[in-house]
Parts: sequence; structure tokens; C-alpha cells
Amino acid sequence: MKHKIAIVGFGGMAEWHYQEIQTMDNLDIAGIWDIREERREYAREKGLHVYKGLEDLLADPETDLVLIATPNDVHKPVAVAAMEAGKNVISEKPITLSSGDLQEMWDASVRTGRFLTVHQNRRWDEDFLTVKKILEEGKLGELFRLESRVHGSRGIPGDWRQEKEHGGGMILDWGVHLLDQILLLSGNVSLRRVYATKTHVTNQLVDDGFRAELEFENGVSVLVEVGTSNFVSLPRWYVLGANGTAIIQDWELHGKIVRASGVDEKDVAPVITAAGLTKTMAPRRDDSIFTEELPRVESDVRDFYKNVMAVLEGREESLIRLPEVMRVMKLMEAIEKSADAGEVVAFEP
Repeated sequence: MKHKIAIVGFGGMAEWHYQEIQTMDNLDIAGIWDIREERREYAREKGLHVYKGLEDLLADPETDLVLIATPNDVHKPVAVAAMEAGKNVISEKPITLSSGDLQEMWDASVRTGRFLTVHQNRRWDEDFLTVKKILEEGKLGELFRLESRVHGSRGIPGDWRQEKEHGGGMILDWGVHLLDQILLLSGNVSLRRVYATKTHVTNQLVDDGFRAELEFENGVSVLVEVGTSNFVSLPRWYVLGANGTAIIQDWELHGKIVRASGVDEKDVAPVITAAGLTKTMAPRRDDSIFTEELPRVESDVRDFYKNVMAVLEGREESLIRLPEVMRVMKLMEAIEKSADAGEVVAFEP
């Protein structure tokens, strides 16, 4: 079955979608609309149909999907209008600015019977899928600590992401990805407490970075961190279990797993460190540990679109469910609340 998609907003992320869709057999771009003339002209140069306006796009009887790739504050009104016009909707992340807005969008989906989802593309990141595989295989023993971070050194991009009214800031921009990944890894385990701080190194209007400490019911603690003024990046992932540690340095999957071999070290010899002796921090003997390469998990982000089309055809359930999206949205709100108040915030009962 052939599907046609219309794109609202034709900036950088929409062009990424355009490139991906070109490689798919059963999905065509019907056209685009952007409020900026230069982007409309750019689309024409690519041979794309340019609608006369949003109403023209929503009235096109040939399209069954609308992709919203606008600034964040525009997602909700366009999504609701599209669903009321009989279109199914894919929103870029974050799906909207608040849990209240998301509930309105969800209600519109139920009312109109149209499918609503969000492009959580980082679920297909291979570094994330590698961590997921390590945990599923129990390679490290019982998990007790997990750290997930992304670091850059260029500050916030000089566009609407710097402006609060448009949904700027790193909690909404990158937090939505990292928190979604963490909640997927935690499964159905309740998240009890949240403590967060924000940074304003390069921007006073929105956060240009944040740190969130999450405490789960099973005792696992998680650090989620985003920074935009980090000239030396810390590891993308650092995973600690009772019997081993995994480190993933970057998206290219440089890293390793170090695990206990099962050999008991009964007589640990002290070592000299700086100005003193220590047994506690003495390195393990080579025969008591072993190092192995990270497992590689290959993925194809086009599976997102394949799933969307399968949902529309009644062949599959959505891989990205609105209750999951709502949980992430409420967690971002809890992080904002904790950082603003300087207090620990209770999250789930």
C-alpha cells in the first residue's frame, strides 16, 4: 500500500526526513509548507510540491500522513488541526511543551480516530541498543548505577531553541531523548525521586544544560546529563553492575566491558597512591578480571516509518505509545520543578 506524507516546516530536521523517505518504496512526499519563502523556494528546487498554505496542505485528499517539523510550540495546534482534517500525525520531538498540551492532542486523536505519534528516533541509536543488550544479557550482574550523557561545546544553536516561548532549552531538546531511553531501560519499575539542576552558561532565558539524578524503586540510581559548554566530553554511557562495568565513549561505540572472572582476591597488596597507601583502591590482578568488546546491535531508523505505515494498515501496534510519551513529558516537568525549587521531587507512587 502506498502512503503519502505532507510536511509542515521544512528546516534541517525535515530535510533529514526527506532524505530518509527518498529511500523507501511505499512512502512518497506529497508536498511541504513552510512559513519562510526561502525554504519554500528550496523545496521547489528539489522538485517538491509547495502548498499555498497550511489549509491547502490539510485539504489535500491524497495525503494520509502529516509530519510536523516546526518549532516546538507549533506542534500542538498543527497536530490538532491535522487530525480534525482527517490526517494521521507524526510530530517531531518533543511532541509538545507540556503534559496538559499532550493530553489535548491525545484527546483529539481519540475524538477523531486518527493516529498520533512522535518521532523518538533515538530509540534506534545503536549505543542505546547496545546498553539494552548488555542489561538484557545480565553481563554485569545486578545493575546499581547507570549514567547517560551528551556533551557539546558550542552552546545552544542560534535559532528558536534559545527562546522559551518556542520551547527552547536542552531539557526539551535532548532531555526528551535521554529520558525516553532511560525509562525504556527501566521497564515497569517505578521512578521514586528526581533531583535536578540546570545551567545557564550561554543563555539566561532557557537552560543550556542540566543534570538529573533519578532514583528507582529497585534501588538503581541514574544520572542523566546534557551539557553544551563541555570542551572535554565525558562518556556517553557508564554502566555499573555488581560484577562488571561497561563504558561507551561515543556514538561510534568506542568502549569496552570489564568483568570479574570469578577468581577471589583474598590477599590484596596495598599500593602507593600519591602521598599514601591504599588497599581499597588497589587495582585488580589480571587473573581476576577480563575485558571484552561491546556487543554490536545494528538498527535502521527507517523502521520507525515502517511501523507507522503498518499501524495505519492495521498490521502492527505502535512502537511509540502515548502513555510512554506522557511519562517522559511528566518527567521533564519534574526535572524543571526540581531545578527551579532546588528540591527533591517525588515522581511516581
